[in-house]
Amino acid sequence: MKNSLQVAGGVVGAVIGFVATLLLLELVGFGNRADPILSGMLALLVFAPCGAIGGLLLGTALARRLRSGENRDGLLRNSLKASAVLVALCAAAGTTYYVYAVTTATPWLNPNAPDPLLVFEVRLPAGTALPSSARDMAAELQTDLNTMPGEIRPDLFRRDDGQPVIAGQVQLAFRTAHRQLEIKIKGQPDRLYLIGLSARAPHTPEFGTWQANRDGSEIRYRARWPGQN
Repeated sequence: MKNSLQVAGGVVGAVIGFVATLLLLELVGFGNRADPILSGMLALLVFAPCGAIGGLLLGTALARRLRSGENRDGLLRNSLKASAVLVALCAAAGTTYYVYAVTTATPWLNPNAPDPLLVFEVRLPAGTALPSSARDMAAELQTDLNTMPGEIRPDLFRRDDGQPVIAGQVQLAFRTAHRQLEIKIKGQPDRLYLIGLSARAPHTPEFGTWQANRDGSEIRYRARWPGQN
């Protein structure tokens, strides 16, 4: 690219001007202590960009002087090229950060669509009464990041070899491997089940195997993602 040194000088000058302006404002004690948010926004969105523009022009001019015998374009044109490169670099950095935040940094399991569901069935011990109504019971998913109330599905209640089976579902909002499900039934002791899904909880079309609980009940579950069977 023609005059690449001038363009590079403008980009470097813009970065230095932006940072130097913020440092200078900090040193002179700029800001209103009664409204630090407004002061910070003025410094970041007004004064620092002005410093970046000044640094861009100065950096381009200095680079032109270093290669005075090879100048093909004027100061304004080279400054505009440096501005375009700077905007492209900022856009690339922003896109990279967004991808990183969505896929790694943020704990959302599915940030751009409805939450997947933990679908579960609990087979109660033999001789236990089947709850007559969803009002008599509650389910809650507990993680190291949040708690989420579950939805009881009395239309899916049944008996399996004489044992009552209750069913429900609950949203999986966060990416974490630390999950447990608490089931409360009126007149019965509270039950706590460890959920052995991985942090990303991939979709599974079928229930897993029954897992025994110490009170004699059993649980099986699967993750159901939106748009998948």
